[in-house]
Amino acid sequence: MGSSGFGSICMIYYVVALSCGTLMMFYSHEVFAFSHGTEIAVKLLGSTPHDQLLIKTSDSFSGLLLFAVGSLLFMVAFVKDREFQSFFAKGCVLLHIAMAIWRIYFERKLEELGRDWLRLVVGDFVLAISWVLFLVCGWREKYD
Repeated sequence: MGSSGFGSICMIYYVVALSCGTLMMFYSHEVFAFSHGTEIAVKLLGSTPHDQLLIKTSDSFSGLLLFAVGSLLFMVAFVKDREFQSFFAKGCVLLHIAMAIWRIYFERKLEELGRDWLRLVVGDFVLAISWVLFLVCGWREKYD
């Protein structure tokens, strides 16, 4: 029998991933303007029509990928196998740490996005810690 916290964590991440993916696919300019400001949002759209098309297509595919990840989280939330839950949580920790490393080494060097990297890295580590706490609670239940 699996842990009850696993389903809850997956469902929370599912709602966030679906919401963010939908916003990225259909309202990317508004999301950029809200998160980075109007001036930077205009720069992130590109300067030529070809650039704008490529950027919008890329944002749409990124949103679709996030939507697919949310759907996967919804399916995984109902798995009751404790070993799979532990394996999945470890993978999520590694994924969030990899994202933080990406932001530290590459994203902070981008002129337009360089000021937000620290906030995003902290967010990645908080998400990783949520899975680590799940693993710790699972180990405590297993060995008590």
